[in-house]
Amino acid sequence: MFSRQIRRAFEIIGSTQRAHPKALSTNRIDRSCLVALIAAHQVNAHTRSQLRDALTRRVDGEVRFDTGSRSAYSTDASNFREIPIGVVVPHDPEAAAAAIGVCRDHDSPVLSRGGGTSLAGQCTNTAVIIDWSKFCTRVLSVDESAGTAVVEPGIKLDTLNSGLNESGWMVGPRPATHVSCTVGGMIGNNSCGATAQAYGKMVDSVRRMEVLTYNGLRMWVGPTSDAEYADITSAHDGRAEIYRRLHSLTDTYADEIRRRYPDIPRRVSGYNLDSLLPENGFNVARLLVGSEGTLVTVLRAEISLVRRPRAHVLAVMGFSDIAAAGAAVGKILPHKPAALEGFDGRMVSLERAKHIAEGALDDLPEGNAWLIAQFNDDDSAAATRCARRMLDDVCGGDDSSAVVIDDPDQQAEIWQAREAGLGATARLLDGHDTHAGWEDAAVPPAELGNYLADFTAMLDRFGYSGASLYGHFGHGCVHVRIPFDLTTAAGITTYRTFVEESARLVTRYGGSLSGEHGDGQQRGELLPIMFGDNIVEAFGELKDIFDPQNRMNPGKLVHPHPLDANLRWGPTFRPAEPRTAFAYPDDDHRFSRAANRCVGVGRCRGDEAGVMCPSYRATGEEEHSTRGRARLLFEMLEGDVITEGWRSTEVRDALDLCLACKGCRSDCPVNVDMATYKAEFLHHHYKRRLRPLAHYSMGWLPLLARIAALAPRSVNALAHSPGLTAILRTAGGIDEHRDLPRFADERFTLWFGRRTPTGATGRGTVVLWPDTFTNSFDPHIARAAVAVLEDAGFEVRVPRRAVCCGLTWISTGQLGVARHMLQRTLGVLRPALRHSTPVVVLEPSCAAVFRSDLPELLHGDEDAHRLAKQTRTIGELLAERAPDWQPPRQDIQAIMQPHCHQHAILGIGKDRRILERAGIDTEILDAGCCGLAGNFGFERGHYEVSVACAEDKLMPALRRADTATTVIADGFSCRTQISHLSDRTPRHTAEVLAEGLTDRFRPAERT
Repeated sequence: MFSRQIRRAFEIIGSTQRAHPKALSTNRIDRSCLVALIAAHQVNAHTRSQLRDALTRRVDGEVRFDTGSRSAYSTDASNFREIPIGVVVPHDPEAAAAAIGVCRDHDSPVLSRGGGTSLAGQCTNTAVIIDWSKFCTRVLSVDESAGTAVVEPGIKLDTLNSGLNESGWMVGPRPATHVSCTVGGMIGNNSCGATAQAYGKMVDSVRRMEVLTYNGLRMWVGPTSDAEYADITSAHDGRAEIYRRLHSLTDTYADEIRRRYPDIPRRVSGYNLDSLLPENGFNVARLLVGSEGTLVTVLRAEISLVRRPRAHVLAVMGFSDIAAAGAAVGKILPHKPAALEGFDGRMVSLERAKHIAEGALDDLPEGNAWLIAQFNDDDSAAATRCARRMLDDVCGGDDSSAVVIDDPDQQAEIWQAREAGLGATARLLDGHDTHAGWEDAAVPPAELGNYLADFTAMLDRFGYSGASLYGHFGHGCVHVRIPFDLTTAAGITTYRTFVEESARLVTRYGGSLSGEHGDGQQRGELLPIMFGDNIVEAFGELKDIFDPQNRMNPGKLVHPHPLDANLRWGPTFRPAEPRTAFAYPDDDHRFSRAANRCVGVGRCRGDEAGVMCPSYRATGEEEHSTRGRARLLFEMLEGDVITEGWRSTEVRDALDLCLACKGCRSDCPVNVDMATYKAEFLHHHYKRRLRPLAHYSMGWLPLLARIAALAPRSVNALAHSPGLTAILRTAGGIDEHRDLPRFADERFTLWFGRRTPTGATGRGTVVLWPDTFTNSFDPHIARAAVAVLEDAGFEVRVPRRAVCCGLTWISTGQLGVARHMLQRTLGVLRPALRHSTPVVVLEPSCAAVFRSDLPELLHGDEDAHRLAKQTRTIGELLAERAPDWQPPRQDIQAIMQPHCHQHAILGIGKDRRILERAGIDTEILDAGCCGLAGNFGFERGHYEVSVACAEDKLMPALRRADTATTVIADGFSCRTQISHLSDRTPRHTAEVLAEGLTDRFRPAERT
């Protein structure tokens, strides 16, 4: 690791000298390069061991210095990568303070980390990382009369706001990363988001903070009156010394601060020295907001809350181009919108291509760029009047270029489209990756149109014309991800030149290098362009007041590393390019590119909604999030920290708790598919090696089921006898808490083979897929499906030979066997496939294999791609090919737990519409993964996590539901988990639809 850092440091010195001959004569380049070299050598194995042991003894929390943990925390959402010394996860702020004391004793640098979503490198460092997000998440008090809350820094924004729901209060700023960002991180970064238009930046929400310096001084800070200042400085202690020096610093630089700090709503760059000016109340809390962990550690914070708006509407306006949209901002602002966002046609094209918020995109008015203005009021009618007045002023009554949206669901989808900007633009349609680096500059809103025109021209001049522009236009803040080449020396030189010129451009407009994301390493080096040398010198003096040893997040904002050092990639980036079983067609057929999809925004670390990521929700561990696993795969391929490649135990352990739910494939902004990556890894990791016992018992379940079908009653009796059950569990690697599933007395295929077909052929023929789970354990579901399909006018056929989708072999990484099974299955289905016959699959996970895994395992096989296109759920088939079929009306209430693969691959909309056609009022639960996940929940050692996943959302939702409500779950895993953890009897969609078809099917008759 250290040799690589040294090599990169010398590369940066050389490239900087060639591109900027005078640069190395300045202190900031000399010092930052020296810091990088020192950091590479300063923490050897012996001192790291001593530090780890001391932290373990003295800190109430988790101390991790293992390679896997250090790899998981090696980067954030920025372009940078630094391997930490170790990670501490404190149980409370006192434990965090103790950890900092240990680090001080060992002269070790410290980095406080919240959600790790920083885009400028603030959350990556060769330091001891303190992760606040797992345990330090308490709301200590809420004063509903005053509208304030005291919280610990690790609490996530969405979690806090959810807890405040009933009070009618909320936190004002709401960044796009609200599902995963923490309040402490928002304070460190001075976060904003769309709602800052109405409520200001995080600095405007912070009242007081309890902070800790590296030297051990602990104090509450906030606004300081003259009397309070006199009282503080009379004590002659460490706090008094800091306050006196701050006062002296303000006196020295006050005029320069007033002159150089831009008067705009989104100045996030630099330290908030303006908060110390007399006219601003000498507010030390506000000074420290946005300091990126470089000055103090925040232990607790008192924040101001705002009232939730009772009603809001959106006005969406279309424009010819993004500069025209920016020019219209000045006319909109006098109408006082609560939010004013913009985005261009490129972003819309990328979202359409990725099927993001398609309904919202269809609702957009004509144009090639759009503004979204939100208006809040006491009721919808009043908010609508505000929106209409604004549109009359801006659009002159042209209805084709504007639309008002008052429906809450449509509004939510519009905001989903806007918030998906970062992920949607992370990879362009031509396959090029885009990067942060100049992604959040801000200018005076009145100048936005002109700035956008100039900035667009600059992008074109540098050959970055594919970049998409969007952002918080009401505050003049522009987001953009740019297709920088960060893997070659020439590309990195161009990148440096571009950001330097961009910094000069935004400064000419009186703007800020950062309007939201902060400086970190990305913009620290550029601050002299914006502030001048005197203010940057003041920043250094401020750093010296709070952190004279330069141990708090060194190399960020002050005395920064160069913006082209410590890159994740760089000219020496040569990841391994192993041969793979899956094809990865969307990643240039390279596993290294697939593993590099993650951009670090951390949506997988959310707790409130969606499927992704169940193992993170159950454990709270970075290593068990999609992002953490992606980081370990990156390091595995990079090879200088994790050195064993496919044999890595660190990667294996991180993937062990991956449920392969595929939630990340749909919920992740960049569509990371960790289930596929896990299968790939296991395939290579266990090649020519003994596997875990569960891989044999669960992986080979289809074959075992065929054998059991010879004498199912005898097998059940033996498997569930008191003596043999424990032995079979042990031999099969199955957890002791799990009951072995019972085989049906008669498989569905046997029943179907001896029945008399109805001859109903009005709508053509369908193949009903006899998956192992339905065929061997729940054949009554397949019989119900036959009744429904025949009643709808289809002729049902079932393959006459044994077939399998290979799911269990895929999920256990036995991809050679899976390929063989799929090739055999294609041979059986070939006549039906070439006649375009639909294949109805009742088990969602098997349908997902055909739609998703099959085309990648047998990429290029025409029949594989045919099967992917012809696979249908029963709801999809009935909606598409029997739109006029009317099932027996039932008029009942139901709740549906979608299988994760339904959510991620198949979709649930058509199944829901068929149920509604039957008069079944169905609530689709947003309860995440059930936790069983096929073999996962049965495997020894997974039971607690499996149950924790279910208890996160699913089981509480079922307990709240009326006992008369029908529970629908199409997935075998979902039904098994629900039955195991409750007294409910879940049913398949086919079963529910078959109710009333008594002439052909009686649901009560189960074997």
